[in-house]
Amino acid sequence: MDKVILATKNAGKAKEFKEIFGKMGIEVVTLLDFDEEIPEIEETGTTFEENAAIKAETIANQFQLPTIGDDSGLVIDALGGKPGVYSARYAGLEKNDQKNLEKVLKELQGVEEKDRTARFVCVLAFAVPGEDTITKRGTCEGTIGFEPVGTNGFGYDPIFYPSEYEKTLAQLQPDEKNNISHRRDAINKLVEWIKEQN
Repeated sequence: MDKVILATKNAGKAKEFKEIFGKMGIEVVTLLDFDEEIPEIEETGTTFEENAAIKAETIANQFQLPTIGDDSGLVIDALGGKPGVYSARYAGLEKNDQKNLEKVLKELQGVEEKDRTARFVCVLAFAVPGEDTITKRGTCEGTIGFEPVGTNGFGYDPIFYPSEYEKTLAQLQPDEKNNISHRRDAINKLVEWIKEQN
């Protein structure tokens, strides 16, 4: 395998993959690298695994190349796992980080600190045309704070305290955050799996 498609149009997301896979001699291309029209992929799954697989398999079949699809979100125990797969649109169909975050804090009103456990989840699906899709799940464990703190990051970062820090993700430097991120955890697991196949 010398080339893999990352099923995203997010150049920032691709950077990490390109660095890590480049060390294995694997070129990573994204949907931005193709001229042809790529329809919006409907994420109709009810789990991160299903949504990641839908993305990966759709693109793998279209271009007949190995493809990585991802899905990620925030899972809060006191909310029964919500916002989960709906993390990006929790407060409405238009993606609004501030409204999403405010909705979570409102729903957690009255919940004590010890019961505000949560984790960011990232699932990577690796699809090869004609083969079974495999998925790898990465997590970043932590708790939800009582108010937003910090200006780095995005989404729910200002209210999420990773387990090993007294700061929110939005207070960490980018390299600190990357080292403990759910995405890095999932990438590492996928890389290990790929190495085992060779």
